Amino acid sequence: MTESHNRGTAIGLVVGAACSVQIGAAVAKSLFDSLGPPGVVFLRLLFGSIALWAIARPTLRGRPTRDYRLLVALGVILVSMNLLFYESLDRLPLGIAVTVEFLGPLGLAVITSHRRLDLIWVAFAGLGVALLAEGGGENVHALGVVLALAAGVCWALFIIVGTTIGRSFEGPTALAPAMLLGAALCAPWGIESARGHLREATLLGAGVGVALLSSALPWSLELEAMRRLPPSALGVVVSLEPAVAALAGFFFLHEHLGARAWFAIGLVIVASAGAAFRRPPAVPPDV
Repeated sequence: MTESHNRGTAIGLVVGAACSVQIGAAVAKSLFDSLGPPGVVFLRLLFGSIALWAIARPTLRGRPTRDYRLLVALGVILVSMNLLFYESLDRLPLGIAVTVEFLGPLGLAVITSHRRLDLIWVAFAGLGVALLAEGGGENVHALGVVLALAAGVCWALFIIVGTTIGRSFEGPTALAPAMLLGAALCAPWGIESARGHLREATLLGAGVGVALLSSALPWSLELEAMRRLPPSALGVVVSLEPAVAALAGFFFLHEHLGARAWFAIGLVIVASAGAAFRRPPAVPPDV
C-alpha cells in the first residue's frame, strides 16, 4: 500500500469519525423534547461506557491512588462537558454550537505553542465567534454561546487530563470507567429530566444509537487514523468538524444558516487548522 493511499484512507477515517459524532449529536438533539439534555447525556454516558467496557475490558485493580484520582477527574470533566454542550445545543444550531465549542482545544493549542503566528489564528477565531454572537437572523442565544464556550473549556481540560491519564492506561481503558462515573453523577438529573420516558423502548434504542455514534464508533475510527497520520495532519482534518456539524444540522435537523454564519464557521476552521499545523520535528521520528 502506497503512502498516499495510506494517508487518504486515514483522512477518510477521520472524516467518517466526524460524521459519526455530528450525526449522533443531531439524533441527540431530536430527543431533547422527550428526554431533555440531561436525560440524553445520561443515556449517552451509560450506554457509551458499556460499549467501551465491552471493547476495552479495563482492569482497575492494583493501580496507584493517583490513577483513581485521575479517573474521577476525567469522569467529572466528561459529564460537565456533555451537559454544557447539550444545553448549548438546545439553544443553538448544531453547527454554531460545535464551532464555539472548538475554541477550547484551539485555545489550548495556541497557549502551548508560543508561536507569534498563532496570534493570527486567535484573531480569526475571535472574529468568527463575534460574528456568530451577533445573532441577527440566526436565532443565536447568548446563553447558548456561553454554555458552548464553557463546554470548550471542559474539552481543553479533557485533553490535558486525558493526555496525563493516557500514560497509565491504554486505549479507552480509562474512558470506559470515567464515562460510567459520569453517568452515575448525571443519573439523578437525567432521570428527573426524562420523567418516565426512559421506559420507552424507542427512546432507549435512540439513546444507544447516540452512544455508539458519539463514542464507540468515532473512537475506533480515530484510533486507526492515528496510526496512519502525524498529529499535525490529524489536527488539520479534525478542524473540519464545525462544517460537518453545520451540514449535519442542515440535513438532519433542517437548520438553515445564513452566509454570515458560514463565513464565521470558516474563520474558526481556518484558525483551528492553522493552530494544529506544526512543522515536522528536527529529531529522528524514533526519538
